[in-house]
Amino acid sequence: AYFECLHELKLIIDLAYAKGLSGMRGEISDTAEWGDYESGRRVIGEASRTAMREVLDEIQSGAFAKKWIEEARCGAPHFEQRREEERAHDLEVVGDALRGRMTWL
Repeated sequence: AYFECLHELKLIIDLAYAKGLSGMRGEISDTAEWGDYESGRRVIGEASRTAMREVLDEIQSGAFAKKWIEEARCGAPHFEQRREEERAHDLEVVGDALRGRMTWL
């Protein structure tokens, strides 16, 4: 799962960057393309669009920067806690082990 979901991400992003989304779809498997059409709108739907708008509003209003400045002013305890939590995530642990076996990296 790690390999398919994270390791191949660069390949997919490079294809989308170079060829656009339609061009990228022409390069991936038909199964992956079907998965995009069949499932994509369930993953990125109105709820995620609403959340992205809310985040953009926080950035544009200065609320995001204000919160970050306050976090930094206090020594960034929540930031450091999240950093440690993310380092311990299964994707990181498995990724470290798998990348150690990928001699081509």
